Amino acid sequence: MSFTPKELIGRLAGTGQGLPEPARYVVAYSGGLDSTVLLHALVRAVGSFASPPPVLAVHVDHQMHPDSAAWAAHCERFAASLGVRYECRRAQVALDAGEGPEAAARTARYVILEHMLETGDWLLSAHHENDQAETLLLNLMRGSGLAGLAGIGPSRPLGRGWLLRPLLGIPRAELERYADAEALAWVEDPSNAESRYDRNFVRHEILPLLQTRWPAAAGSLRRSAELAAEAAALLAELAEVDLAAAGEPAKLDLGILRALPGPRQRNLLRHAIRRLGLPLPPATRLNQVIEELAAAREDAQPLVAWPGAEVRRYRDHAYLLPAQVSPGAPDGELLEPGRAPLSLGVGRGSLALEPAGGPGIRPSVVESGLRIAWREGGERLRPKGHAQTHSLKKLLQDAGIVPWQRARIPLLYSEERLVAVGDLWIASEFVSEEGYRVRWLERPALF
Repeated sequence: MSFTPKELIGRLAGTGQGLPEPARYVVAYSGGLDSTVLLHALVRAVGSFASPPPVLAVHVDHQMHPDSAAWAAHCERFAASLGVRYECRRAQVALDAGEGPEAAARTARYVILEHMLETGDWLLSAHHENDQAETLLLNLMRGSGLAGLAGIGPSRPLGRGWLLRPLLGIPRAELERYADAEALAWVEDPSNAESRYDRNFVRHEILPLLQTRWPAAAGSLRRSAELAAEAAALLAELAEVDLAAAGEPAKLDLGILRALPGPRQRNLLRHAIRRLGLPLPPATRLNQVIEELAAAREDAQPLVAWPGAEVRRYRDHAYLLPAQVSPGAPDGELLEPGRAPLSLGVGRGSLALEPAGGPGIRPSVVESGLRIAWREGGERLRPKGHAQTHSLKKLLQDAGIVPWQRARIPLLYSEERLVAVGDLWIASEFVSEEGYRVRWLERPALF
């Protein structure tokens, strides 16, 4: 059966089942065959609607090829011929971020697309059956688990809207027939023919070879991915049950984790890492988390890290964290009332001073500004409500502040006198009945 706009309507309804009606259809339009067919068929399809949502074609120019500007111009002309609003955004692809060029371009593209989405938008991507088959084969070669073998998902939340892939069940050959029948023109990126890239090697060398023996190979692989997705969903449900007992994704009770069988331990850890939006570790690192953190003695503070993430242990809990960076600026900068929050650096949040509406830092101390510094050791403080002066080290230990955050808590000084420790304590000698409080916005987890 040939692909038609009517079939696209049915696939949109199936892929978007349970979602609110789209405020707009936003098409990720590269100018290639697949997205050209998707945009053309979508415009034909919504033409039959009584009140069709607006259609927006978005082209991301990665600026990685000399002809990219010409491709963008082609896309603009084609969108205009369909009477569709068109936008082009230029991406800055970070080729030194530890990813290959394909992955780096994809990352940059989705950042742009996500930021463009408005509330209730449906972003439509033209991934098709052959793309799904290629992804499954690639993930098999990478040793992926069930989530990887599930391949490309049909839909997921993205920014303020949703990402849908209504063509996943359509073979590329049907899209080619549609394009030929409608005399559509599209652009060809020459890099798509270069087999030095893994996906292109699978596309041009491996999948065609499989299809000479099994003509329906792409469809069979796509169905296998769907079955893997079902199994992965069941494992996610089981992980949610275990997570409810073990705590929260960022802080897992190691006693609960140890009591689970090995496969459920790994399933829970992978699920928690995904929930936090952190990169998944290789299998060796995942096993290391279980062997080194769960089995370590109580007073040990082991660390297991991989690019972009790390797991630490404290008081028989495993903490799942983004990769930590050393505190930098604004050491020595002044925090003043009435000013915008002062950033503490990536992942550290920001500080502001605001009226406390009651006891707080004495206004005369605040008016000249409070100098920010990081902990060096030896600091002492008598917090409001305490009878004695204590070392800051003891205060942090008694409060249960995790060790790796203790050097990252901003200290506020008036000249050389310690006034406050983040938003945790104010020195009693600087407290007045009506004063200021320290507000630590987006504070990282300390306990």
